[in-house]
Amino acid sequence: MVGHEVELRDTWRHVSGGGRTDALERLLGRYREPHRRYHTTEHVVWVVRHVNQIASTDIDGNVPDDLPAVLLAALYHDAVYDPTATKAGNEIASAALAGACAASFGWSDERSSHVERLVFATADHSVFDVDSAVLIDADLAVLGGEPGVYAAYVRGVRDEYAHVPNDTWRSGRAAVLEGFLQRDAIFTTPFMHAQREARARANLTAELTTLSRG
Repeated sequence: MVGHEVELRDTWRHVSGGGRTDALERLLGRYREPHRRYHTTEHVVWVVRHVNQIASTDIDGNVPDDLPAVLLAALYHDAVYDPTATKAGNEIASAALAGACAASFGWSDERSSHVERLVFATADHSVFDVDSAVLIDADLAVLGGEPGVYAAYVRGVRDEYAHVPNDTWRSGRAAVLEGFLQRDAIFTTPFMHAQREARARANLTAELTTLSRG
């Protein structure tokens, strides 16, 4: 069994109480799809690890109100990943799967809807509460990774969008990077802001320079 999947199975047991292994197997099957290069089980484990790391700091603004809900959202946030989909289409579909899974655990409608909203927030990385801040910062953690980690992320995403011509890719990617750089803060939890904000801005700026050279 792949090491990343072992970690995801452990997280699933923690969140689900050991049930719905059928849903877990379907979820893992999605992350094994051959067109994925970055949005794989490795990425999901990365997000789960950072959710737990942020939550463990026990500092106001870092501790989620509902950690199991954040972890379930992390597990499902890229469950549907089609690089040719319309804007937010992947997140809408992933959110629906996450909410249905939460309901199948016996979670309340309110809690299941919260999981859906958390997943959907990853479409534009919009923060609406502490839970969403933790999830989004964990999802964006790679932006503040060491240069080699960041470069591998960029290669993986470009491979997933191999169908997009270079000129279109460069302009679209540059717009995404500039959007992040224009934010007052890329990371909104105190822990991640302190740990990764400066490096993320350096990585994004360096990639923008590379893109401008063609």
